[in-house]
Amino acid sequence: MPTLVIVESPTKARTIRNYLPAGYRVEASMGHVRDLPQSASDIPAAVKSEKWANLGVNVEADFEPLYIVPKDKKKIVTQLKEALKSADELILATDEDREGESISWHLLQILKPKVPIKRMVFHEITSEAIKKALKNCRNIDEQVVRAQETRRILDRLVGYTLSPLLWKKIAWGLSAGRVQSVAVLLLVSRERQRRAFRQGSYWDLKATLEQNKDPFSAVLVTLAGTKVATGSDFDEATGQIIAGRKVTLLSQAEALLLQKRLRGKPWQVTGLEERPVTRKPAPPFTTSTLQQESNRKLRMSARDTMRTAQSLYEQGYITYMRTDSVHLSAEAISAARSCVEKLYGKEYLSPAPKQYTTKSKGAQEAHEAIRPAGNTFRTPQETGLSGREFSLYDLIWKRTVASQMADARQTQISVQTQVEDAGFRSSGKRIDFPGFLRAYVEGSDDPNAALEDQEVILPALKVGDSPNCTKLDAVGHETQPPARYTEASLVKMLESEGIGRPSTYASIIGTIIDRGYAQLVNNALIPTFTAFAVTALLEEHFPDLVNTSFTSKMEQTLDDIATGEVKWLPYLRQFYSGDKGLETLVKERESQIDRTKATTVQLDDLDVKVRIGKFGPYVESNNGNGTVTASIPPNLTPADINSAQVEALLQGPNKVGEHPDTGETIYLKIGSNGYYLQLGEPSEQNKKPKTASLPAGVSPDNVTLEIAVNQLALPRTLGVHPATNGKIQAGLGKFGPFIVHNQSKDEKDYRSLKAGDDVFTITLERALEILSEPKKTGRSKSKQALKELGSHPADNEPVNIYDGPYGAYIKHGKVNVGLAEGQTVETMTLATALELLATKKPASTAKRTTKANTITTKKKTTTTKSRAKSSTKL
Repeated sequence: MPTLVIVESPTKARTIRNYLPAGYRVEASMGHVRDLPQSASDIPAAVKSEKWANLGVNVEADFEPLYIVPKDKKKIVTQLKEALKSADELILATDEDREGESISWHLLQILKPKVPIKRMVFHEITSEAIKKALKNCRNIDEQVVRAQETRRILDRLVGYTLSPLLWKKIAWGLSAGRVQSVAVLLLVSRERQRRAFRQGSYWDLKATLEQNKDPFSAVLVTLAGTKVATGSDFDEATGQIIAGRKVTLLSQAEALLLQKRLRGKPWQVTGLEERPVTRKPAPPFTTSTLQQESNRKLRMSARDTMRTAQSLYEQGYITYMRTDSVHLSAEAISAARSCVEKLYGKEYLSPAPKQYTTKSKGAQEAHEAIRPAGNTFRTPQETGLSGREFSLYDLIWKRTVASQMADARQTQISVQTQVEDAGFRSSGKRIDFPGFLRAYVEGSDDPNAALEDQEVILPALKVGDSPNCTKLDAVGHETQPPARYTEASLVKMLESEGIGRPSTYASIIGTIIDRGYAQLVNNALIPTFTAFAVTALLEEHFPDLVNTSFTSKMEQTLDDIATGEVKWLPYLRQFYSGDKGLETLVKERESQIDRTKATTVQLDDLDVKVRIGKFGPYVESNNGNGTVTASIPPNLTPADINSAQVEALLQGPNKVGEHPDTGETIYLKIGSNGYYLQLGEPSEQNKKPKTASLPAGVSPDNVTLEIAVNQLALPRTLGVHPATNGKIQAGLGKFGPFIVHNQSKDEKDYRSLKAGDDVFTITLERALEILSEPKKTGRSKSKQALKELGSHPADNEPVNIYDGPYGAYIKHGKVNVGLAEGQTVETMTLATALELLATKKPASTAKRTTKANTITTKKKTTTTKSRAKSSTKL
């Protein structure tokens, strides 16, 4: 009889099956097979009448959770039970973190196996790791299971107790959560700072100097021995110089007078300082730092980062992706150092192996950093990956390899120059030895380009030199409000404050956006008016739940439960029950919370009221004849909305003029997506009048009748294509002006207009000329091939050799393959390249055939959805 091995996902099952001996059968549970009820329909009839039933936790019986098998998991449970009947041993091989331990425990409770049971854990899916794990199986860690269950119960109590209150007092569908609400508070607090911000302005001078015809720049820093004011000298609340600062604030007029006075005067170098600086490589990735760097470099959300990382782990490319540890095993260090020596040379190796220490207070998830899997690291080109998977693996590979490279050595150079009573400073930086920067620069995609950007070379100077001033400009500056949080900076803040766990940040940020508490605009998280209302209510009535220190202590207590230092039941009782518990507090506060006040957002400097309604936020004002309201579009943010914008909203649509051809009135209106134009009014004959957005760069104040008529004329039909008889149109889209050839019902050929072409005047002949040109695909900045080998016989696509950060590689379509040892660019032929390419398959076709004994389900999104639901109120 076979040994039954249960993992979470089909992908993990397929990968691990390759490394297990004969006689092992691997099945997937598709995530959790049991959970707390998600809706009233999930609650068993036997307990539906109980007052605690909606919580899914029996608070009257030692907080016993009510576990049910979701409808979409019943078939999977049946199939697992059937598979267990023919097994003589059960191995639970779910992930090694708390969630994985919990999944194994639930499987044990529901399957009730009568055969021997083992718990197998591993942090990478490789042949060596699986063999080692098989020899070192253990029992389920009940303490870890209890800690995870306590978190789940606590999150359910907070979410399901507070959320109904928000529905009654603010709006239906809102949610509160132990970590989620604190994260929203951080966004709201930053937005309040931006609203309170007052801009300051200051001027200085910038000079272009020459020494032996070698130019360099210098900036004014002192005047008559006193420091010249910069942005850091301003009070954000007043826009004025901070009280007590002894600085000289230059106005535009004063800067221009100084510029005039200094022109033609002699300059002299009065000081020169060189300071050596050593930069050390960053540690390998943890869950948190991977999310941060992926967001900065790849513009991937935390949610997409974790999904992609999970896929890489389950396919055997990287180690386990939920970890707070920066530790590397001896094998990993050896593999990384081998890569450094092979690709960059011995001089780029750190003198001794580097081991990093985890600083996170609650580090608990796994015991090694995120790194490429195995005892030898495949370069990104050798993986056959593509798209996001390639980019994320590339990031992980670089960071891991760089962690074992030598420190970068740099020299910071500061040169002081004087002209009359004005002191100027020039700053330079010389990279003496790039070290790890050759492989990895935080926040940069191209290490080589980043090295060039980092160097600021100054000419050879010495004290007493008299450089020549070739240009002197007066430059104005304005202070900027605090930057909004990005996903990367929010993750960093949450971790630094000890709020939540990095493995949950992706789902928390996703929930914040999905529930309408924030918009993601240009990578910035902008809190909504709803977020302001909810945060204000929680701050006033439940301050502890949005207090970062309180939440951090709560997180630490949950960690202490995992180690056995704190008992879970007394803690839950203290938190939820009794005179000061959450249940009592919510009941007391409910009658004290005024709904009108709760739905009103207090914003300084606004004479009107901002309220949260059934259909979103709106402004309300009394104009003497009664109450007037107007919806607030999403592009008006709490920090930026002002009295002029509110007045425009309350006035309703502006009349731009009459259309010269139809005589209909053209209106400038504001809707959920901002300002737009509308031709005429709705009528029985024309229920949906034509609308058009404003052109890019045109403000509502600058809309003319000509602009409006042109916009409403789009898309313009230019004629038909002589070859297909398909209509050709010109229009404006998200990425600018374009033409489109409607080749058939389902096929359209879009082309961007070129410089000099006007969407309003382009002719059919010019459109046909653009359409006849080869269509550009891929990146606009294509790499120059080191060598063109010829066309692939299968599809006539080019086979070329390119230079990459890991050496030369052959590229055909989406398939990349490195040159074999001993091969060079000069000696490589098309025939040899075709042989190397034949050993690789594109990622999309590299999937292995699923064996007949794998459990499958038509509902492929079940696991994702159920896990998302279960983590909604964190």
